Amino acid sequence: MNQSADTHHLGSLDYLVFFIYFIIVAGFGYYIFQRKRSKTASTKDFFLAEGSLTWWAIGASLIASNISAEHFIGQSGSGFALGLAISSYEWIAAATLIIVAIFFIPIYLKNKIYTMPQFLRERYNETVSTIMAIFWLVVYVLVNLTSIVYLGALAITAISGIPFFWCIIGLAIFALLVTLGGMKVIGYTDVIQVFVLIVGGLATTYLALQMVSNHFGYGDNILKGLAIVHEKADTHFHMIFSPDHKYYKDLPGLSVIIGGMWINNLNYWGCNQYIIQRALGADLKTARNGILFAAFLKLLIPLIAVIPGITAYVLFNEGVFNDELRNAAGVVKPDLAYPTLMNLLPVGLKGLAFAALTAAIVASLAGKLNSISTIFSLDIYHRYFNKKASEKHLVRVGRVAVIVSMVIACIVAPALTTLDQAYQFIQDCVGYISPGILAIFLLGFFWRRTTSLAALLAAILTIPLSAILNFLPSWTNGAFPEYPFLDRMSIVFGFLVALMIIVTLLDKRSKDQKRIIVIDPSLFRTTPVFIAGSVIITAILVVLYTVFW
Repeated sequence: MNQSADTHHLGSLDYLVFFIYFIIVAGFGYYIFQRKRSKTASTKDFFLAEGSLTWWAIGASLIASNISAEHFIGQSGSGFALGLAISSYEWIAAATLIIVAIFFIPIYLKNKIYTMPQFLRERYNETVSTIMAIFWLVVYVLVNLTSIVYLGALAITAISGIPFFWCIIGLAIFALLVTLGGMKVIGYTDVIQVFVLIVGGLATTYLALQMVSNHFGYGDNILKGLAIVHEKADTHFHMIFSPDHKYYKDLPGLSVIIGGMWINNLNYWGCNQYIIQRALGADLKTARNGILFAAFLKLLIPLIAVIPGITAYVLFNEGVFNDELRNAAGVVKPDLAYPTLMNLLPVGLKGLAFAALTAAIVASLAGKLNSISTIFSLDIYHRYFNKKASEKHLVRVGRVAVIVSMVIACIVAPALTTLDQAYQFIQDCVGYISPGILAIFLLGFFWRRTTSLAALLAAILTIPLSAILNFLPSWTNGAFPEYPFLDRMSIVFGFLVALMIIVTLLDKRSKDQKRIIVIDPSLFRTTPVFIAGSVIITAILVVLYTVFW
């Protein structure tokens, strides 16, 4: 049973639905831009939307920036290949967000931090700040931005039949329209984007489960469909893999809940410009509530991203999608699972799902583009090329940086066509710098004596150490053990923390080092509402991991 060729195109009603979505987002963005723009250009206004984002806008923008094609396409592909266990990236993130809200955000806001390199400069020195700023720019452009463009264009091509090249161009133009309005426009349009992507995502999940139920003769019973998926793909519903599991190297057992996954998430959610940036312009209570809202939304993501992939796996084993999930060479491509399922949607609803996917892609692109321009303008251009630049000039430079980085991503994106599971590729690449970044930030936060030399060594060594652990097994013909990348992150993180402590202790002057940033224990106090929400999220996570262990 295969799809007919005409299902790989959008109907007139689908395009109408998408056009309405586009007009709403563009119109609302223009309204926000005109209503909230300042009379004079301001870097804080353009890059941070200072003081103008509400808690729900912050939470929605966090999720919209985070959820993109690598989730809809990449996580569905991983769901097809290895199952529900890939959801740990989402569910551990929910717990991580609580930690970030309690311990990280208060320090940033108290010290008026606007960029991550600024924190490193004020806590350590200019050298550490510049090295990490360059690292971030390279990763954001060549890994994050490029992979989103590639996966987004791949999905849109599979759904609409529009050539891959034109999909890249269309996404780039749409993202630029949103991004050039600044963080206020991004933040508020993200509310619409999140609503559309959740509704459209749930529609795809609903139809996929309905198809399974029908295929096995139970009618349109989605609960029965879910039960069948669980029965037919029982091995896909285990969160913790044993060492002999085929995909153990992707998700190495307990490291998922007590090891490297935390390093990955704490770096991503707590030390990452294009995530933290949403909360840096708000007051503490608003920022915390927004982050808690994002944590609740994170619990839903596997339902709209991972479950469809597992459903496609069950249908594929039943002889459905035998052609659709293979490339021209006949090789099964897990990342085609989500676009294939979207092609099943009826006319109109398919347009909504298409809008949802586009919303996720564009929102994430806009968030990353804004952060790239923030770091480049404030931490590179302003400090090294034009220290006397006016606010208006810096905003203009930021807009140029947005356009240039988007062009680079569009040029590089086609090179990713050889990937099997793009989501795992992204995590692996980011894992090279995550251990060093997190070590530098954590010790910078909570150990007064940590020196600039210790931070500099961690910044310089994080990539070489990760690369050595990654490639040493092949260099030694297997004489050296091959570590899963999450375990590799744990080893490098532990080594760098130990190194930073030793280097600091050997420096007698570190005893007299004055804290450049302010850390007051009272900053970590929270409200009863925040505590209640945190307890609910934690309880849900305990139940999920207990049920699907």
